[in-house]
Amino acid sequence: MVAASEAVAAVRAGQPLLVSTFVEWRATARALLRAGVPPEAVTWGAPGADLFSSAPASARETVHPSGDLLATPAPALTERTLEATPRPQVPRSLMEMLQTAACYRDHDRWAFLYRVVWRWQQGEHDVQSPADPDGARLHTMVKSVRREVHDMHAYIRFRERPLEAGPPQFVAWFEPAHDVLPQVAEHFVARMGKMTWMIATPEASVLWDGATLHDAGPLMSGPADLEDDGEALWLTYYRSIFNPARLNTQVMQSHIPSRFWKNLPEGALVPSMVSQAGLGARRIGQVSTVGQRGGTTIPITAEKAQPDREQPSKLDECRRCELWQHATQAVGGIGPGHAQIMVVGEQPGDQEDLSGQPFVGPAGQLLDRVFAQAEVDRKGVYITNAVKHFKWEPRGKRRLHKTPAQKEIEACHYWLEKEIATRKPKVIVAMGATALKSVLQTGSVTLKDKIGQPMRHGDAWVVTIYHPSYVLRVPDEATKHAAFAAMVEGLRVAQSLVDRIEDN
Repeated sequence: MVAASEAVAAVRAGQPLLVSTFVEWRATARALLRAGVPPEAVTWGAPGADLFSSAPASARETVHPSGDLLATPAPALTERTLEATPRPQVPRSLMEMLQTAACYRDHDRWAFLYRVVWRWQQGEHDVQSPADPDGARLHTMVKSVRREVHDMHAYIRFRERPLEAGPPQFVAWFEPAHDVLPQVAEHFVARMGKMTWMIATPEASVLWDGATLHDAGPLMSGPADLEDDGEALWLTYYRSIFNPARLNTQVMQSHIPSRFWKNLPEGALVPSMVSQAGLGARRIGQVSTVGQRGGTTIPITAEKAQPDREQPSKLDECRRCELWQHATQAVGGIGPGHAQIMVVGEQPGDQEDLSGQPFVGPAGQLLDRVFAQAEVDRKGVYITNAVKHFKWEPRGKRRLHKTPAQKEIEACHYWLEKEIATRKPKVIVAMGATALKSVLQTGSVTLKDKIGQPMRHGDAWVVTIYHPSYVLRVPDEATKHAAFAAMVEGLRVAQSLVDRIEDN
């Protein structure tokens, strides 16, 4: 690892900075940032590489046409200077992206990452945004690395070695497109427990002895170095489950990219089995299958296939989904039975779960302000929720709201349907996407297309407004005021619809 003062001295001397790991790059980049060295003054490279064969000409130049790139010299980077110079500050999210992108194989990755942190330190925080050219490249690198990690998890095949051969017991070969072997190794450490194993690649290897992970250079030349007595049994099983009548080569190729097939044990069998299917095995498979059919399958919906069960008569007895297990109590609606306006929210919050009443917390207080400004009497409105139990997840000592799933919305619609049938409201005000999905009984509807747009649904009008919690959590003041105004206008529209119905 290059010392801080040595890094700056090397740049001034026109020498390349050789780094091979993210840790080395981070220490070197920190020293350069504290010395005020711009990206175009630095040439980065990897130890043992031909630094000038693949690097663009601009990366090799250390002198600008207008003069020395370090024409305004940084002070000598002594230990005293280091103590006086503040450390560069980079947010955790950006540092995590840089660390991931450092695994991306590219000849100028270190130079690019330094340009990103340099721009951040200069106040150009858009560099982390996908809308910025450098930010777009950074996001692409991160996505590619994460995809490669996922592919290694999915397509690595361990082969068992004979016990007399000694450890490692399992060995795998893989040819990754990026330097993701350390991350993948940690995954298999957690997954394979005390079993000893090795993952070999053309560039490096990792070995797990059951307690410690060891890094090593390349130890194998390819999958031909692997032997597995049990592989013949696996290939026999693979042939036996292959159904030529259901072969779809396009789906097969889309699910597993072609570069992975050559290292899969079954990859050697696939071309011949596909060929045999085309030469008649598919037709034979279809004929034998059709001959064994005993009748015709009759399509039936999942709802009709369910046995008849007695439905709960009390909300506290509801067990139609699993939310009741973690809630304090079910929270029903509140309001007069003859209310002509029904307001439907999403679900009870923390305070509602404890009190048993809807909209008594911060969202309820904001809803009171909306009612007051819209000049609608809340006491004359029936207020309820689409989901009757509080869905939450722990965060320290707090219970944080978690959005209900569509299956939970559908399970709880039984109770909302009973409320609507009993009270027969003229107008239903749906607050937020969950309420709208429950009222309209569809999971495909979107909130933004329905805000402030009255629609007829069954015997009632439906008006959609924002949920109070959205207004509370949106950070932008202009958006907050606009959402609040939209809620007020929505309640006014609901009241005007009621007045128009009464006049007729």
